[in-house]
Amino acid sequence: MKTRQRIPVPPWGLAVAAMISVQLSSAFSVDLIADVGPAGTAWLRLSMGAIIFLAIARPPLRSVRRPDILPLLGLGVATGLMTIMFLAAIERIPLGTTVAIEFLGPLTVAAIRSHNHKALAWPALALAGVVLLTEPWHGEIDALGVMFAAIAAAGWGAYILLTQRVGDRFTGTGALSLTVPVAAVTAAIVGVPQAAGHLSWEVLLAALGVAVLMPVLPFILEMMALRRMTSTAFGTLMSLEPAFGVLLGLLVLHQQPSIIQFVGITLVVVAGAAAQRGGDRRPSSPEPVTGLEPPLPHALPATSPRNEV
Repeated sequence: MKTRQRIPVPPWGLAVAAMISVQLSSAFSVDLIADVGPAGTAWLRLSMGAIIFLAIARPPLRSVRRPDILPLLGLGVATGLMTIMFLAAIERIPLGTTVAIEFLGPLTVAAIRSHNHKALAWPALALAGVVLLTEPWHGEIDALGVMFAAIAAAGWGAYILLTQRVGDRFTGTGALSLTVPVAAVTAAIVGVPQAAGHLSWEVLLAALGVAVLMPVLPFILEMMALRRMTSTAFGTLMSLEPAFGVLLGLLVLHQQPSIIQFVGITLVVVAGAAAQRGGDRRPSSPEPVTGLEPPLPHALPATSPRNEV
């Protein structure tokens, strides 16, 4: 009796699938934003994500020490604020432009972390790409949307630094089962009043769908990819995410970029790939507390496994 051999999906395929899932979630969130607002969408998406993670993982509460409390709370709050700002931005400016602006946060962290002054050229190159994307010389730039995306970029930078701190103690689903509920509570402060009176079964089902697309599915795919490739290779591949934002914005939201904007997104992607060099780090603790799964490789890519939850 012959057994059928399973053809494994290459790790780069898993990472690409994760990026597509993230950007699909963002694109599909636009309709949800029209119903319950960006903060309401963030609250619903994070709440659904929290429920899913709590269902599949027991939070390692007994392993939480006093020094862990502030980083865990900080990571949850940063995730909630970052998600609200990102969704507020895509309500006003194209998805690809929002992702590119937000990408400035991890690029800056990567440049600073490399301890090489020349690495600061990569955020500068990405900033030049963002200028081409926003085309301010046309006088039609949405300053508020750009500001929201810039705040999300700062939040992503904080997210990376706090993820490093939390990741030295907790891994994978265990960490998410602690921080995503905090993010949901943070988003609830603004999201509940914004969504009040607009909730329906259709809205809740839509929120569940975008929550599965982000953060649940990408986390699983990225975890599988990181087990089979180096963090530098993973981070370099993830630098394509702004390009996927443009692609999904075109296919789902019919946001047609100009030739100049294509050049701009290319600069952002090149800057993101180049910033991976020298971006690895060593953990401060060799024995993190695990969740359901074994620990992931500790060296984090310069752009971090994920942006907004």
